[in-house]
Amino acid sequence: MIARYTRPQMGAIWTDQGRLERWLEVELASTDVLAERGVVPREAAARIRERARVDAARVLEIEARVRHDVIAFTLAVGETIGDPGAARWLHYGLTSNDVVDTAQALQVREASRLIEAGLKRLGEVLEKRAHEFQHTPQIGRTHGVHAEPITFGLKIANWFAENRRNQERFCHAARQMAVGKISGAVGNAAHLGVEVEEAICRRLGLEPAPVASQVIQRDRHAEFLATLAIVAATLEKIALEIRHLQRTEVREAEEPFAAGQRGSSAMPHKRNPVSCEQISGLARVVRANAQAALENVALWHERDISHSSVERIILPDSTILIDYMLARMTDILAGLRVFPDRMRRNLDATQGLVFSGQLLLDLVEAGAPRDDAYQWVQENAMSAWESDSSFRERVARDARITKFLDAAALARAFDLERQLHQVDAIFRRVFSPAGN
Repeated sequence: MIARYTRPQMGAIWTDQGRLERWLEVELASTDVLAERGVVPREAAARIRERARVDAARVLEIEARVRHDVIAFTLAVGETIGDPGAARWLHYGLTSNDVVDTAQALQVREASRLIEAGLKRLGEVLEKRAHEFQHTPQIGRTHGVHAEPITFGLKIANWFAENRRNQERFCHAARQMAVGKISGAVGNAAHLGVEVEEAICRRLGLEPAPVASQVIQRDRHAEFLATLAIVAATLEKIALEIRHLQRTEVREAEEPFAAGQRGSSAMPHKRNPVSCEQISGLARVVRANAQAALENVALWHERDISHSSVERIILPDSTILIDYMLARMTDILAGLRVFPDRMRRNLDATQGLVFSGQLLLDLVEAGAPRDDAYQWVQENAMSAWESDSSFRERVARDARITKFLDAAALARAFDLERQLHQVDAIFRRVFSPAGN
């Protein structure tokens, strides 16, 4: 991933040096366990742990000659051990993917911890801002058209609940990835045995895959990438909403605009939702990577390497992007400018049309036939819409309606607080510990 979207802590996990250090961690755990079981001489294992180091530049130099990354790695590490008698026990009983897949699980675990922290921070900001605007009236829109009143806090509460589901989904997917395998070239554990495999994985803080081929099965990776894609979709959903609310003719909310920031090279007045647009664009990349992860599930027999080149891209890029997008959206929401007066003006712009549904229900409750009541309300609504006049005043003059509803009943039909009286109950449900 390019540096523009890479935060340092996440980026460090996926460097060549970071990857090779995790390989070495697996090798050392394996040698230590085998020494404890009398397979590897204890002094050799101690010498390997004491001296073994990895240098990404040297590994790449050797790889250019041998054309095999794990062989290049073992040769480079062997050089640092300096004792041929000890170095010969490095990588004993292992195949390449015992190291690569298990080490990859360590990298994903580190990356997942950062993403989990990012999801948590986003949730905290969403909860704070939802309560801030819990009772701020806003028009709800369906198909982009004014529908019925909501509050802005209710909109944010929806985002909060979705983010909480993402946290649950992601924790599950991350656990599914926290597995290692030391079962050899075809998964039959013939050389070291399942007890050794379990001991090595435990030392690394991983669960052993119950069964594997030469590789850990890629349905796990597909689930992980699909979950990242869902997180990206949620972030885009929020970004898209803010982009709409920032439109000049709407202007109910606006992403932060920093001091000294400029919106256009040609038009000095511009304040564009560029951060939200960036998130919308990056979400496409993460979703596309999930498709690649699904393609990786099907491999020939006990293993081919068609998945390997793909994962060198999609795992670093997707985790790096989600880490960046979470931090970016958290900052946007923390600094989001909200304009309650404009929200109220927009809500009132259709002069009462947004209460047509409540008026229909009240007429039916008062005894009017439903289809007749629907026609009366719709006729007045369409006339008010076409003439840009007051819907409320029109229905107050319609004898068909006033036959069933007096002035007090009409006032109640157009009561904004009545439309919003369940918001507090919804908030209690969403923000309770058991809410989902």
